Amino acid sequence: METSLFLAKFWGWYLLIFFFVLSFNPIRIRQIFEDVKDQKFLIITSFLAIVIGLLNILFHNIWEPDWRLIITAIGWLSLFEGLVGFSFPRQLAKWLEYINVKLVQVIYVLLFLLGVFLLNMGYQLVPY
Repeated sequence: METSLFLAKFWGWYLLIFFFVLSFNPIRIRQIFEDVKDQKFLIITSFLAIVIGLLNILFHNIWEPDWRLIITAIGWLSLFEGLVGFSFPRQLAKWLEYINVKLVQVIYVLLFLLGVFLLNMGYQLVPY
């Protein structure tokens, strides 16, 4: 349970910080889309996603039907995203061109809510 609480705090803070940085500086969203076209950038970020996903999975691979499943899913999604970016960088770059910036903003709002939920689970602020 200690690992679950630690990762809930980690991912919660990460998602909140990421949301606020992109909310107060929306130019970064466009910059990320431009950087993804550079295969060197995509390979490095994919490698990092693989490492983070593997670490998350190795330390927390809990498939219970509760809030801890979200942490496990984040790890598997990170690993999958990293593998796709590392294996198929051109196809991923083309796919990301179709994504609208407004859709990305909707996704960031959902990630913000997920971050708040994980922080609540990590710090036990509101009983669940």
